[in-house]
Order: sequence, then structure tokens, then C-alpha cells
Amino acid sequence: MSAAEHAAGPANSTEYIAHHLTHLKVGEGFWSLHLDTIFMSVLLGLVTLAIFYSAARKATVGVPGKWQAFIEMVVDVVDSTVKEVFHLDRSFLAPLALTIFVWVLLMNAMDLLPLDLPGKVASLFGIHYWRVVPTADANTTFAMSLTVLAVVLFYSVKAKGVGGYVHELFTAPFGGNPLLWIPNFLLNLVELLSKPVSLAMRLFGNMYAGELVFMLIALLGAGFFTWTIGSTVGFFGQFLMGTGWAIFHILIIVLQAFIFAMLTVVYTAMATEHH
Repeated sequence: MSAAEHAAGPANSTEYIAHHLTHLKVGEGFWSLHLDTIFMSVLLGLVTLAIFYSAARKATVGVPGKWQAFIEMVVDVVDSTVKEVFHLDRSFLAPLALTIFVWVLLMNAMDLLPLDLPGKVASLFGIHYWRVVPTADANTTFAMSLTVLAVVLFYSVKAKGVGGYVHELFTAPFGGNPLLWIPNFLLNLVELLSKPVSLAMRLFGNMYAGELVFMLIALLGAGFFTWTIGSTVGFFGQFLMGTGWAIFHILIIVLQAFIFAMLTVVYTAMATEHH
């Protein structure tokens, strides 16, 4: 697409949606890097750390302020949920679940920004494509789920030892008969790999679908108000019709972050059980 075409903007709704679904990237195919996803993920990761640091720095022994009370409530909810599921030492897993929850929540919340705002801001710096929701990119969700897989494997080996874990791979669930080693291993391999795939696809699917709905509502709102009143209020049509979906979408944003964090704990707890 030429610079003139970029300046003119999308010519129709198909180009509008395609434009909003295009990443700022370098490279092609498997080796391409989505720069917008990387930038937003790192930025929101730093915001997550800043939130925790701010809460810790302002913490008081006496009556807590509103911000401290809110952070303590979130920490207590996550910690109590982890305690119910994971019965071993949770000094690492509980903070990990809390970090995942807040980080994914912030990444999901980028979907609530006005649809055209990130692109307008990026265009000021000469950037023509900019997707602002990292979790609507499968690269992000699969990277996070593979990290969860590494945690699951670590706790499996920690709880059972290398020998015990390998023995379980080949003898559970059908027994230790040598004829059943390969079926046992294949079944355990499928079960192991299905966890990161389900984690990644659940989060990606929900956020990608939500992003598409925002685009369709924006087109519908702008088109309806432009047709009935005039082009000058097309933006307000986007805003009014998108607000209803945004209110409902808040539930999805929080729920998906909580599910991702809690499934991390559940999968880790399952990995420590002996069969």
C-alpha cells in the first residue's frame, strides 16, 4: 500500500477490518516479529511491576488506603484460590498466578480503548499499522502457555524426580506392561501438549473475537449515524454503539485473565500428583 493510500485510509469496510487486523512487523512467515505486540506486552509488563511496586511502597501497618485495600483484596483472592488448589509450598506459584492475572488483565483491557485511537496516535509517528491488544495475537498467548508448560514440567520433576516422572510417562494410566509403554507415552504426551494449546487458544479466541466485534460495531455505528444524520456524527455513532459492548466485554476481560491464571495453578497442581 502506498503512502497516499495510507493517508487516505481504508476505502471500504473490508479494508477497514483488514487494516485493523494487520500487525506492525519485520520479517515474513514464521520468522516475522510483531513489533506492536512486543512493545505493548513489555510496556504493560512494566506497568504491572509499577503497580506492585507502588502498592508495596505505600503499604502501611495501620488502616490501609483505598489503593492498598484494593491491592490487598486482589492478592487475598488469588492467594486463597491457589491455597485451595495447590497444597505444597506456594511461595513461587501464588505470586506467579497474581502476576499472570494482572498482566493478562491489563493486556486484555487494551481492547476497551477507542478502536481508532491507537492507530491515530501511531500515525503521528509515521506508523501505519498498530494493534494494541497483545492477547489478540496468538504469538503472545502461545508464548505464555509454553512458559506455563515449563512451570508444569519443573514441578512434575520436582515432586517425582526425573526417574519417577519418566516412569510415570510410560506406565500410567494403563500399567507397566512393556507392551503398553508406547500407548501410555503417547496418551501422556497428548495430555501434556493439550494444556498449553487449550490455554493459548482460549485466551486468543476470546480476545480476537472481541476485537472483531468492536470493529463490526464501529462500522455499524458509523454507517448508521452517517446515513441517518450525517458524516460529522459518525464518530459518535461508533462511541455510542461500542459502549454497550464494552460494558459487557469488561466481564470477559477479567474472566479470561482469571481463568488463565487459575488454570496455570490447576495444571501445576495436577502435575505434582502421583499416579
